[in-house]
Amino acid sequence: MDNKTAAPLKIIIFDGSFKTTPFINRLVSGLSKNHELYILGFNEILDHKIKKVNYVSLGSNHSKLKFLKTILKLTRLSQISKTIKLLIQGDRQQLQQQNLKVILEKITPDVIHLQWSSVIPWFETVLTAQQTPVVLSQRGYHSNVRPFIDTENFDYLKQWYPKIAGFHSVSKAIADKGDLVYQSDEKINQVIYTGLDISKHPKNKTYSKPETFEIVSVGRPHWIKGYEYALLACKLLKEKGIKFKYTIIGAEGNEELQYLRHDLGVQNEIQLLERMPQNDVFQYMQKASVLVLPSLAEGVPNVVVEAMALGVPVISTKCGGVEELIEDEVNGWLVPTRDPNTLAEALIKFNQLSEEDIDKICVAAREKVEAQHSETKMITDMEALYKTVIKAKS
Repeated sequence: MDNKTAAPLKIIIFDGSFKTTPFINRLVSGLSKNHELYILGFNEILDHKIKKVNYVSLGSNHSKLKFLKTILKLTRLSQISKTIKLLIQGDRQQLQQQNLKVILEKITPDVIHLQWSSVIPWFETVLTAQQTPVVLSQRGYHSNVRPFIDTENFDYLKQWYPKIAGFHSVSKAIADKGDLVYQSDEKINQVIYTGLDISKHPKNKTYSKPETFEIVSVGRPHWIKGYEYALLACKLLKEKGIKFKYTIIGAEGNEELQYLRHDLGVQNEIQLLERMPQNDVFQYMQKASVLVLPSLAEGVPNVVVEAMALGVPVISTKCGGVEELIEDEVNGWLVPTRDPNTLAEALIKFNQLSEEDIDKICVAAREKVEAQHSETKMITDMEALYKTVIKAKS
């Protein structure tokens, strides 16, 4: 087994799509230098593939013709009658599950890494067989929130978590959440923070205030992001005569926020923009006065790590793993969740600070990211987790 763990590993990454998150892209890009990487998914549309990574389709969800071609390519002679029956029934999911089984047998991976607990159902057969170790990332809504508001989901995870070989938690806080579902003395649960290539995130030389008080948030308009409380804080800013502009990148077209913006009388101060390419988001953030994260629950949000690396000051709620990243008034500012009054007060105090005082916070934030969120450390630690679960299975 020592020889096997020293040799390149065959690693499958699965999150259901080829359009993987920046976290996964950074991870597989680093791992692919020394290991054989496969990304499996139902999505064949991808503009920029990562070099040395094998993208394997389970059947397109966008094209019936491509889906049929994948089925014909992967169907074995012994499966022809079953496949024809499933095609007649239009059972896309069962056909994709059949494809997954064929692909797994062909690749014979050393380890399978699931990015969300929501994709566990696709791997129940693998987990039951207990032959290939499966690592699960505990991150985002599916780990931090859903099990605790959905009894059926909690019970499902409680059934399958003991069959998971190892857990990757993006924060200590989310690791503790996972322990509420399943805890064991033999459980392998490693906290590995998201990592950045710091060289690709140059910090602003020194902080300078824009002419307008520019507040920005980034993220999908889900209730867990707490944007309604940010809008309520904006109403308080306007009532106090503070001139500002608040932009939410990724919230364009959200009816709830559009109505709330109008009802609060801040439609002229708040703009909702569509999702942008990452580099465009970075440029927008660097022009802002401050990034606000009003979330109700998080792991360690990528956008906060990225903002701190770029020298963008951050005001965040005390949610999830954020307190493992931000120390109040040392490298950022923290406020309670669901508290628009305190958020508004924090924004007013921030706006009154000197550029020199804000820059000291930004420098400390950059240092925190460099120490805790190195891309090299993330890749090395994940590689070590894979080898640990492989060794434990031997």
